[in-house]
Amino acid sequence: MGSNRLCQPTLLSCLLICVTVWINLSSGVFAKLHRRPNIVLFCLFLFVASPLCCPSRASILTGKYPHNHHVINNTLEGNCSSKAWQKSEEAQTFPALLKSFAGYQTFFAGKYLNQEKNSKYYNYTLSLNGKAQKHGADYSKDYLTDVLANMSLDFLQYKSNYQPFFMMVSTPAPHSPWTAAPQYQDRFNTTKAPRDPNFNVHGKDKHWLIRQAKTPMSNSSVQFLDDAFRKRWQTLLSVDDLVEKIVERLEVRGELDNTYIFFTSDNGYHTGQFSLPVDKRQLYEFDIRVPLMVRGPNIKPNQTSQMLVANVDLGPTILDIAGYSVNKTQMDGMSFLPIMEGRMNSSSWRTDILVEYEGEGRNVSDPACPLLGPGVSECFPDCVCEDSYNNTYACVRTVAPSANLQYCEFDDNEVFAEVYNVTADPYQLTNIAKTIDQEILEKMNHRLMLLQSCSGQSCRTPGVYDPRYKFDPRQMFSSHSWKLSRLRQTTK
Repeated sequence: MGSNRLCQPTLLSCLLICVTVWINLSSGVFAKLHRRPNIVLFCLFLFVASPLCCPSRASILTGKYPHNHHVINNTLEGNCSSKAWQKSEEAQTFPALLKSFAGYQTFFAGKYLNQEKNSKYYNYTLSLNGKAQKHGADYSKDYLTDVLANMSLDFLQYKSNYQPFFMMVSTPAPHSPWTAAPQYQDRFNTTKAPRDPNFNVHGKDKHWLIRQAKTPMSNSSVQFLDDAFRKRWQTLLSVDDLVEKIVERLEVRGELDNTYIFFTSDNGYHTGQFSLPVDKRQLYEFDIRVPLMVRGPNIKPNQTSQMLVANVDLGPTILDIAGYSVNKTQMDGMSFLPIMEGRMNSSSWRTDILVEYEGEGRNVSDPACPLLGPGVSECFPDCVCEDSYNNTYACVRTVAPSANLQYCEFDDNEVFAEVYNVTADPYQLTNIAKTIDQEILEKMNHRLMLLQSCSGQSCRTPGVYDPRYKFDPRQMFSSHSWKLSRLRQTTK
């Protein structure tokens, strides 16, 4: 897999990072042999398996949930791009399979996982197929989003016309430090972060980390998050330019109509919801749900599907497009190509997916916030912390004709639970864990344990709200049974 990787130390903060995939049906020899499509992937805004950069990107590449690819955070110690991950997982990522077994040319540009300081817009070093390429602060030569666009255009220009291709472009925008191109620095000057019903309100019935946020937020926090929101939008204008250039190049080459284009992201982002200034890492819709837009052969325009798709499905879907079955892999996800082509209805599709996150904290107290003690991280000047060791949770996210439900358990001393009816409460203002029917609670607890230990095909079994679901309490795992008994106690 040819790559242009950034190779500096990691940035611990990560926002809505863009990644791009495209797929094209090649002319020449391969056009005569099954007309296999080329592939390019655009990632900017589906449900993610984890609301943090490296675990989520690992899920995109491997088609696995975090408990199976074992990436837990953005550090080497958390298995992010570690030697162990490269040895155990990298050869089985879907781009590697495309190259090894489907004869694809592969191209990658931008942020790969996260073990690099790779969200800088200037003064960075690229790894160009293993050779360091330093960049400075000259906009015309060094602005990273534009550099990635030019590298992508070069690949399209000089690639072989006798092999299908896969191309993945992962831009820095809209990641901090939110450095916009000069021509866009005065845009959106009056824009503010959305004031949704969960903006700047106290999460009174939520996990302690959410409850500790100060409500109302300070004026400085509100100004900061509004400024961040504007700057993020400004950086995305260069991503718009990148997308336009690549689409135009595909059209000029006569390849656009035979190309699948995927546009999505690795995680969501919050700006003031439940009085948390800016970050991701939380279990709520604003951090785990991202856009997914696809165009390509046999996909009718102007369609919207409500069926449940996750980022672990991207790899299986792209392999399916290339004619390689997910059953030949160890992937947890499913191909949603039948959905896009109108060959799948909701009664035959899955009804739930798993979301996992392992919280991070510091071993010592933050000097600016000594009363919080050790164990927290990502703290703002007014001592509102966005993460902690026991902000470790797993959720079953259900989308079915009869239910739109989120069920989550925390791995903490309380075994704290959060449950939301997302149809009735789209902004997740009211935790119904203490009022929901006990039978549903037990079934969801059971389902969560099954998903947390699933692998491959067992991750695709019917969920609680699937008519094919069968509940057998005797199948509860003895090693996890304490969770159910503690959960019963805490929700009475």
